[in-house]
Amino acid sequence: MNSDLVLRPSWRFLASHPAHLIAFGFGAGLVPVAPGTWGTLLALPIYWLVASQLAPADYLMMVGVLFGLGVWACEVTGRAIGASDHGGMVWDELVAFLLVLFFVPAELAWQAAAFLVFRLFDILKPPPIRYYERTFRNGFGVMLDDLVAAFYTLLVFAVITAAIE
Repeated sequence: MNSDLVLRPSWRFLASHPAHLIAFGFGAGLVPVAPGTWGTLLALPIYWLVASQLAPADYLMMVGVLFGLGVWACEVTGRAIGASDHGGMVWDELVAFLLVLFFVPAELAWQAAAFLVFRLFDILKPPPIRYYERTFRNGFGVMLDDLVAAFYTLLVFAVITAAIE
């Protein structure tokens, strides 16, 4: 691989292997500013299109399959780029936020608030998120730290929901 791929993956790089296209969220990760935010936003139209078509168990199974696909894609892509968790690899944000959206009320205000809370946890990486990010340097680690950020997001919304009721 040439050094340009390590510094700035391109559409050509994404087209070179299906794992790269997946890991980079079908191109969302190529956005030069805040690619993780764009990867997270990509979850919204996917959720809106798919959630009403699937039974809850099927939706959760889909998220599980997408998680496993992400472990593979991020592992392959991280090795190819030479960075185990390149900032442009956004499949982890997409899948974790699809999980959050499953549990948050299907109203735009709730989804927008969940988006902000999830991004906050993903950016700040409170313990043990940063620990997992540093400890697991492979596709599983890439996916895991965002899963923990999703868990924290859901805890915040559980507390909010309990306080409202």
